[in-house]
Amino acid sequence: MNVVRALVARNLRLFFRDRLNVFFSLLGAIILFGLYTLFLSNLQTGNLADDLPGATTQEVQAFVDSWMFAGIVLITTVTTGLGALVSLVDDGQSGRFRDFLVAPLQRGQLVLGYLIAAVLISLVLSGVVFVISLLYLGFLRGAWLPPDALLRSVGVIVLSCIAFTSFSALIVSFVHTSGAFSALATIVGTVLGFVAGAYLPMGLLPPGVASILSAMPFAQAGMLLRREFSDETLEVMTAGAPGAAEPLRLFFGLDLVVGDWAVPVGFVVAVMVAIAVACTALSAVRIRGRIR
Repeated sequence: MNVVRALVARNLRLFFRDRLNVFFSLLGAIILFGLYTLFLSNLQTGNLADDLPGATTQEVQAFVDSWMFAGIVLITTVTTGLGALVSLVDDGQSGRFRDFLVAPLQRGQLVLGYLIAAVLISLVLSGVVFVISLLYLGFLRGAWLPPDALLRSVGVIVLSCIAFTSFSALIVSFVHTSGAFSALATIVGTVLGFVAGAYLPMGLLPPGVASILSAMPFAQAGMLLRREFSDETLEVMTAGAPGAAEPLRLFFGLDLVVGDWAVPVGFVVAVMVAIAVACTALSAVRIRGRIR
């Protein structure tokens, strides 16, 4: 374990030393925050205020912001795990694998070093964004998460970091150059917000597109986080409008449907665990095969 610990520490240092790589790992979350701050927040708040005249501006803004920050945290769990795997690509391109194999290291230890470091980086950065989101919602919107929602959110974030990092490791195992990796990370950071249903509410999309996105694990993990972030603010916002909560839950993706099938929470958790186990095993085999 000392060898694996040393490899993990080495990969952590390489990642956090490169501030540009840390920035691009957070690019998707930064884009989403910028879009809402500059354009979408006022649009969403204005539309909801018109539909819910009994709700105050503060209540509407609290719901929109809690919905937005759930998307930001979800995007961070995906992009940071991907960005953390840059050391794997760099080592392969520069031929450092041969240097490692001269030392008394096993290929399995090297694989563990890359995967564990990537998951830790994803957990740390997602945790930082999560804390910032909580403080923003609490101090500026008065929307503090209840303790049980806080604990469930942490569980969703941990599961998302592990599942999406293992999925990213499987994809990156096919990438052999830094240029290709940078292009992949930029594309993922840019389009993930649409795939996860974070840039636009599901209700604004055509039904067919919304069903396709709702079938993907990114949107489903986002659904879990949106419920924890937004359930209470939605209840407060719709207190004076009986019957308004259910259609808004579908519109904003707190409930997802694929066709006529409502996606249950247990199914999402099972899918995420399956992705974590299967992708970890497959990526480990692929990365082990590249180390020669």
